[in-house]
This record gives sequence, C-alpha cells and structure tokens, in this order.
Amino acid sequence: MPIPWPNLLDHILAFSPGDTGELRAYFAPGRVNLIGEHTDYNGGYVLPAALTMGTWLVVRPRADRRLRFATTFSHHVVEVDADDVQFRPEQDFANYPLGVIDVLGRRGVEAPGMDLFFFGNLPIGAGLSSSASVEVVTAFAINDLTGAGLDRESLAVIAQQAENEFVGVNCGVMDQFSVAMGKKDMALSLNCLTLAYELVPVHSEGYRLVIANSNAPRKLAGSKYNERRAECEAALAVIKRRFPDVQALAEIEPSQWSEVEALLRTEGAPGFEAEVVVRRARHVIMESHRAREAARLLADGNIEAFGELMNASHRSLRDDYEVTGEALDALVEAAWSAEGCIGSRMTGAGFGGCTVSLVRDDAVEAFTNHVQAAYQRATGRSPSFYVTDIGDGVHALPALDAVVR
Repeated sequence: MPIPWPNLLDHILAFSPGDTGELRAYFAPGRVNLIGEHTDYNGGYVLPAALTMGTWLVVRPRADRRLRFATTFSHHVVEVDADDVQFRPEQDFANYPLGVIDVLGRRGVEAPGMDLFFFGNLPIGAGLSSSASVEVVTAFAINDLTGAGLDRESLAVIAQQAENEFVGVNCGVMDQFSVAMGKKDMALSLNCLTLAYELVPVHSEGYRLVIANSNAPRKLAGSKYNERRAECEAALAVIKRRFPDVQALAEIEPSQWSEVEALLRTEGAPGFEAEVVVRRARHVIMESHRAREAARLLADGNIEAFGELMNASHRSLRDDYEVTGEALDALVEAAWSAEGCIGSRMTGAGFGGCTVSLVRDDAVEAFTNHVQAAYQRATGRSPSFYVTDIGDGVHALPALDAVVR
C-alpha cells in the first residue's frame, strides 16, 4: 500500500546506489492483540489481528558479503560482515534483523550480502509489535531472496527465536505468528502451546477498533516481563507436583481453579510469595479461557459480549497480573466512561504502550476527544489515536513504486 513519505526514494537510493541487483520491497504488519494477554508464553490462547500499519523493507542484494542496515527512525547506518553476525549494543535497531540472519544461518539458510532499508508507521515501544514486524519482514525477505522454501509458521518461529536468543527478550510466539499469518478482516485464534490456529471472521459491523497510545515510555527488555515469566514458571512447577502431565500453566481449566489455588497456597513456590503466584496463575488460566470464548463470540457477531470480555481482561491484568500501570489504567477508565465504547483494555506487554477499544462508528470522534481530555487531566500526557483496520500478514510487494510515491 502506498504511504506518503517525502523524498523516500531519494533516501533509499542514496543509501543503496549500487547496481548489483534490483530493489525488492516487502511489508509486514504490526499486530493488536484483541484479548489473551500474557498467555502466549504460558501455552495459552491468544486472539491477535494483523494491522494495516506496519514495516516496509526495501532490499538490494550486494556482490560482496557486507550487510548494511538503515532506517528512517535513525541516522545511524549499521554495517557488518555477513560472516561476523553478533549482538552488539551499538548496532541498535539492526540487532533485530541481525538476530533473524543469525538464526537462519544456524538452520542452513545463508543470507547474501545486501542493503536493507526499513521504514514504517508503527509507534516504537507501544506494544503493537514493531520488533516482530521488523523480524518477520526480514525473515520473509531472506526466504524469498534465497529460495529457501520455509513456510510462514517456520518464519514466525525463527523470528521469535531471534528475539529470545539474540536480542534477549523472552517473548512468546504470538507477535511473530500473527504478523506472519494474519488475514484481512480476520483474527487469529492461536493455541500457543501447539501452534494450532483458526482464522476467525471479525463480525464487528457498526464498530471500529481504536488504538490509543499512552505515549508513556516502555522498554520491554527492561520491564518486569521476565519477572512475570519467572512467577508463572514457579506456579507451573508447583502444579506439576499434583498434575505431572500438564505442560503449560494455561492448560489448567477454570473448573480446576479451586484445587489449583489451594495447592499453590499450601505448598508454595520457593522464593515467591504465595499470594503473588496465585494471582499470576489465576490471570493466565482465566485469560486463556476468555480468549477461547472471545473467538466464538466474534464469529457469532456477539460484539457486545466480546466487549465485556475485553473489560474483564483489563481488570485481571490490572489486579492479578499487575502490568497495567497508571497510564494504561487512565486510558482504559477514560474509554469505559465514553459513550459508544463497549469494551477497552490494554494490549501488549503493558507498563505503558497502547489500549484497544471497540467504539461505535458514529461515536469515534467524540470518543477520542473525551479520552484525550480525561487522560490529559489524569496524567499530564497527550495520547495518540489510530483508527485502524485488520489487514494481511507479511507479503512481498509487486514493485518499489507500490510503496513510494
């Protein structure tokens, strides 16, 4: 899809003036998780959807073994030898695509020398999967250029592995999977333990998805994300004493919660407060159930009941998982008080970032005005809004002029 980027082609050609190969263009979306937060790394269900916002990548193969990276978000051009790919802090944004190149290389797919130019319209660090978008578009492009023949599921897993092992963020697979597998006007009901998935039509006629960015800074690797993972792993270790066949925390059904809660309280997890572990486990188990139920409601067109599940999800993330914080709570509470909004919740890892709300078509302008004023009064910050559609997953673009006007 074309985007109006002033003098973009001039920037690309100045960065990559060589004549060793034609310029190739690719696009990977961001994603919004409609419901099912912090369940992915606990083997649970999620319900993300790809966005029409995302990351564009323009690539030109080189005759040598150099890898060069540039982006509109930075004046820093990173250049490395394709045979010396390592994580280095000074490589900044380039560590994400370099991680993908590293994992592909270990799987026998050797990236050629190339110039890679990234640009996009996703807010960075807002919980809309800007890093997964960069990783997946890189994996897709190299797969295309080398003819490696990897399927989309494999590319998603490779991108996740790059973020886990190279960048050092212990994320689950949801972000990369939804960026790779998304379809227009469809949500992706994904079992993160088995990677079994179903495309669910989003019957939301008369309503729009409104994403609000808190503009509160959030750095995922430096947040309490890894701490929450450790707490969930501690809960699972206790549960496995009674249920040895359970592989993941989210496999526990809500009907088993009373027994599991009693187990966690009586046996405890060494090094963790029992009450904390109980709350973390309760969120994961109930949230995974909400994500399964939400897929059915969306497919049936029961949009108001779906909105109620969104609200319940946020309350659980606030009270049991404790990942919302002042900014996200203020945004959601403003949304809940706005006429025409039937559901709102934080989306992404939390600790800042974005909310997603379901808002009646004819109320969107009034909604954004109301939320902006209420949020500014509560926090002193001004939010950003994106009224977006559900789009396709990663794909090649037919020609460079498809993205540059």
